[in-house]
Amino acid sequence: MPSNNDDYNSDELEAPAWLNEQFFQEVLVEHLKEPSLTVSAAKMSPASAKGDHYASVMFRANVEYSTEKGKCSKSLIIKIMPEVDGHKKEFVSESKIFQTEIEMYTEVLPRFVAILRAAGEETKFCATCVYYSMQPRQIMIFEDLLPLGYEVIRNRNATLDELRAVLAKLAKWHAVSFKLLKEHPEIFDKLQYDVTTMPNLFELEVITSGLPNFINMISQKDSLKMYRKYFEPMRENILSRWRDVIREYRQNRQANAYYVLCHGDFHIRNIMFKDNDCMLIDFQMSSVGSIANDLQYAKYMLLSRDDRKDKWDELLYHYFDTFTRTLSKIGYEGHMPNLVELRQQIFDRRSTDYCLLTTFLPVSYSMRKGKDPNELMNNEKHRLELYQDKDYKQELEYLLPQMLHLGYFEPPK
Repeated sequence: MPSNNDDYNSDELEAPAWLNEQFFQEVLVEHLKEPSLTVSAAKMSPASAKGDHYASVMFRANVEYSTEKGKCSKSLIIKIMPEVDGHKKEFVSESKIFQTEIEMYTEVLPRFVAILRAAGEETKFCATCVYYSMQPRQIMIFEDLLPLGYEVIRNRNATLDELRAVLAKLAKWHAVSFKLLKEHPEIFDKLQYDVTTMPNLFELEVITSGLPNFINMISQKDSLKMYRKYFEPMRENILSRWRDVIREYRQNRQANAYYVLCHGDFHIRNIMFKDNDCMLIDFQMSSVGSIANDLQYAKYMLLSRDDRKDKWDELLYHYFDTFTRTLSKIGYEGHMPNLVELRQQIFDRRSTDYCLLTTFLPVSYSMRKGKDPNELMNNEKHRLELYQDKDYKQELEYLLPQMLHLGYFEPPK
């Protein structure tokens, strides 16, 4: 494996010793139901680049093996909990992210696929889960989508067709969960953990310093300083208000709100594209919440700056059209959601917009440019530099006036 490569996360440069031929032989014997299977080699390499993810450690294994039928090879993706002491391990070690993802891969998503298939809709949301375990280590192994032609977008923005494809897939996912929440809400009882339940999240400086750094930056820019008066009152409650929105279904359920199973981390690096098809990855933050949660997150973390400005309304309509058509196809018989109410529900939960705009969007700009997320966690200088990104500040020249004109800064009723 490479010992020093700036393209990869440092904790993914060397795989732990227990990821060896014997381990993969046991995994593949169980998965393929081939007792005679023998692994001859397992070549390990990093599975992701800097900026792709943070909450786990991932490797790619090219496994060579033989059975009574002959010699074969298989490429696998391994996701494990961080084992190296440090900020990442502290952040996720007490979390429920692996329990959540195992539930998603083994119970929830197969049920979604079966419901869609019964309605004549052949949809695959994710890679096949080959193996999982919580003891003695938390680990999941998946089929590698790269040999099948799927790739993570890193050096360009998604095309409009790619964005339509992924939002249509999200709409189908949301539609099935919307129906099931009305009929069998107990299906989602194990999905009680979201990004706001991550241990110590609200103590991370990249989170707590977001709004103060944002306010400091716009205060120094003549064209933006007029907006300081709107953000200053948020200093004490921006994070708690965002947390309340994310946890709304569990703690403050609203009548007539559109609740779905949210992906929870719907950004560009959590999707793999092949032509105009896509596969979703990383379901560690999936939980039930307002339909607005994934849509607002996608606006800031999936779309490019130009698409946010020029294509968001079109893409939201495409998503909603797919959502309602899928509801009809799968036999939903309740009150059909409408686009005006969807937009109102997104607006009513604009506390999420404030948090995404001031804290998550500058991080997204940094990660799209290949910056190491560990540097943001551990280095104040790098966190301050987020707010000097010229592309980010240029986008604020459009986003802040738009929010003002749409009434985002009007006091809530």
